[in-house]
Amino acid sequence: MNPDEFRNTLLKHQIDLNAEQLQQFALYYRQLVTVNQHVNLTAITEQSAVYLKHFYDSLTGALVVPQLQTSPLRICDVGAGAGFPSLPLKIAFPQLRVTIVDSLQKRINFLSELVDQLGLSGVELVHERAETFAGKKSAARESFDLVTARAVARMSVLSELCLPAVKVGGLFLAYKGSAGEDELAAAQGAIKQLGGQVQQVAKLALPIEREPRQIIVVKKVDKTLGKYPRRPGIPAKKPLA
Repeated sequence: MNPDEFRNTLLKHQIDLNAEQLQQFALYYRQLVTVNQHVNLTAITEQSAVYLKHFYDSLTGALVVPQLQTSPLRICDVGAGAGFPSLPLKIAFPQLRVTIVDSLQKRINFLSELVDQLGLSGVELVHERAETFAGKKSAARESFDLVTARAVARMSVLSELCLPAVKVGGLFLAYKGSAGEDELAAAQGAIKQLGGQVQQVAKLALPIEREPRQIIVVKKVDKTLGKYPRRPGIPAKKPLA
């Protein structure tokens, strides 16, 4: 997917990127490839693959949850890595207020420089483990309209990392591949314990290559018990059943 195909495909979904936004995506690509030479950000570096599998894929969340396109939502991206999906969403929909949480300082440094170069406002970067970011005494706990995660962990683990940050009535969006439903089946108990309720499983396919994608939408219906999330490392070692 080249930049023109990227723009035209989004136009089919009534998402019209202007020249400045297209330039921001082009700069994002250049910086990603440059920094990736000495900081491990992504295994995908070819332009067509980055536009399809990182940029376009990140924006599919806004096709499933249209409020992302128009509302000034406060969103949190857990384990964002090189900024996916939150920064492509922010570029396309500037009204969003974005907080990015990642445990690796090198990635936060890259994102900080990138945000400045892109001229983005309303972006906060947090160097912290997801398990402590929305802990019992944290100001971030249950404060976000929407929390996203992409390529971070399986659903049973991811739910404990993300749902504590979602306010009651808000949403958790898990970007998944073809194994999403299988992961979800094993995570139903965890989601319920954490105050969530599955609202939708959107099945998509990336253009051109038709790779399957699933976006699992979980609504926060009850407060998360204070004992969650557990200490760093515990959710991955002992996932909630």
